[in-house]
Amino acid sequence: MEKLTYLTYEVRENVAILGLNRPEKRNAISDAFVEELALLVRRAEDEAKAGVIYGHGPHFCAGLDLAEHVKKTPFEGVHGSRRWHEVFGWIQKGKLPWFAALHGAVVGGGLELASSVHVRVADDTAFFALPEGQRGIFVGGGASVRSARLMGVARMTDMMLTGRSVDVNTAETWNIVQYVVDEGAALEKAVALAAQAATNAEISNYAVINALPRIQDMGADDGLFVESFIASFTATSPEAEERLNAFLNKKAGKVARPGG
Repeated sequence: MEKLTYLTYEVRENVAILGLNRPEKRNAISDAFVEELALLVRRAEDEAKAGVIYGHGPHFCAGLDLAEHVKKTPFEGVHGSRRWHEVFGWIQKGKLPWFAALHGAVVGGGLELASSVHVRVADDTAFFALPEGQRGIFVGGGASVRSARLMGVARMTDMMLTGRSVDVNTAETWNIVQYVVDEGAALEKAVALAAQAATNAEISNYAVINALPRIQDMGADDGLFVESFIASFTATSPEAEERLNAFLNKKAGKVARPGG
C-alpha cells in the first residue's frame, strides 16, 4: 500500500483502492486533499478497471475542512466548490465504475463524495448528515445535484434545515446506500463488488456509468432513442460477441436466484 500525504493507494485484482487517510481530522477534505484525490483518480484510470474509496480510522469522511474554508474569500470559495465539482465529476462520469465503503461519519462533503460514486456499501456504524445549514453555509460539493437525486429533494431539505442525522437502515431506505453490512465488513464487500464489475466489458461499464445519468436527464422518447443506439453499439463490439457466444455455447453461467 502506497501512503501519500492525504490518501493511500493500491491496486488489487484490477481494483484501485483509495483510502482517505486523515483520521485525526475525521478525513476532512481540504484543497490539497482534493488535488491528491484528483491525481489518484486519473492514475486509477490507467492502472485498474474499477475503483473503491474508503476511509481510514473510525469515520469515512466528516466533510469540508472548516478551518481552511473560513479563511477564504467568497470568490475563493466559488473556485474551491467548482474544483470539487470537477474532481467528483471525474469519478461519476469517468472511465471506471467506483464503489464506496462507508462507516462512521458520512457527513457534509463526505456524503457529497460518496454520492459521486456508483455503488455505496455501508456498515452498521455509518451515519449520514448535511449540517451545512447549522454552519451558516450551503452545500458546495455537488450535494444539491447528486445527493438530492439519490434521496429526493424533500428528504435533503429536511436534513439541511433540521440538522437531522440518519442511520444506515434509513439511508438504505432513502436510496443513499445500496448495501448494508456488519460493522467492519464494508471494505471487503466493496472490493468484492468492484472486482466483479472489473470483469465486465469495459465498454459496457463505460456506457452504464456515463449513459444512464444522462438518459435520466432526458425526456422519455429521447432517452429510449439514445438507449437503442448504445445497446446496438455495445452489442456489436468484439468483446460482446465473444461473451454472447460463450453464453450461447453454455460456457457462461445463467443468472441465478438471490442466495444461489
